[in-house]
Amino acid sequence: MLRRPAGCEGVEQREDEQEDEGDEDMRDGGVPFFVNRGGLPVNEDTWDRMWRHVARIHPDGEAVGRRIRGASDLPKIQIPSVPTYQPAATVPHRLEAIQRYIRDLQYNHTGTQFFEIKKSRPLTALMDIAKEMIRESLPIKCLEAVILGIYLTNSMPGVERFPLSFKTQFSGNHFRHIVLGVHSGGRFGALGISRREDLMFKPLEFRTLADLIQEFAGAYRGYWHTLRKVKIGQYVSHDPHSVEQIDWKHSILDVDKLSKEELRRELERHTRDMRLKIGKGAPPSPTKDRKKDVGSPHRVPASPLRRNSRSERRPSGEKKVLEPKPPGDMNGYQIRV
Repeated sequence: MLRRPAGCEGVEQREDEQEDEGDEDMRDGGVPFFVNRGGLPVNEDTWDRMWRHVARIHPDGEAVGRRIRGASDLPKIQIPSVPTYQPAATVPHRLEAIQRYIRDLQYNHTGTQFFEIKKSRPLTALMDIAKEMIRESLPIKCLEAVILGIYLTNSMPGVERFPLSFKTQFSGNHFRHIVLGVHSGGRFGALGISRREDLMFKPLEFRTLADLIQEFAGAYRGYWHTLRKVKIGQYVSHDPHSVEQIDWKHSILDVDKLSKEELRRELERHTRDMRLKIGKGAPPSPTKDRKKDVGSPHRVPASPLRRNSRSERRPSGEKKVLEPKPPGDMNGYQIRV
């Protein structure tokens, strides 16, 4: 599936609607990209489509595809090893090892996301995709890194994880990025992947959630990007067999409409909400010894803390007024983060 670049009023609204349905944003710095929906190994149609897309977006055009696909002596790619730890390893040490593994997989610049991530799927299904990422060891994008980070930290009960996504603006275009926020020992940090070194991993050293977000906002300013919106999810269950969905955007904050003090209060309120969920517990996962004649696992009612509809969420500021965007240029180059 390929989404056209933003170029008219209403595109932003359609994107927001699709986000509410749980679909990932399929634009990479304002440039459309494909998602491999045929699984692995990649089928021939997806493979050819990927190279055609590379020819359109790469400065060398079709030459880069001919050079790589026609080579008989391509170097062998080393497969990174899943991190292992000594029992006495500290939480910061383990998180750094996980981040090194995510970074060693490398960022996917091909314009085709290899693993299809549907945000509306239950956690257990997303964990199966994480296992496939490890098995295939292919380059990944930021949303895939979040799912992988959740899987690799499931065995760390003292570390709480939550999705943290950003919407920025540069030169009239909007850009989206997501990382996995982490909280342990009274400190916040982040795991993830990006083209930019300072837009993924953050060590576990930030005293408040506001401090962590200000760190990302400062990094964005270094690339002349203005932070417009922050979406923060709830803590994710440590049960890899859980059938509950990830709450991707429990709080939606319009940063440019809030003063620093208002933003700080909203983030403190969200932090309290996350702490409350720890004591509530997650819905029970389906037992492994169900009889063969039993169908799909019984669904349990959604947690009262989850906000499933747009009206239940806590967006800050007034309703957004849609503004027309300049037409996208597939051949133009922008500062993409």
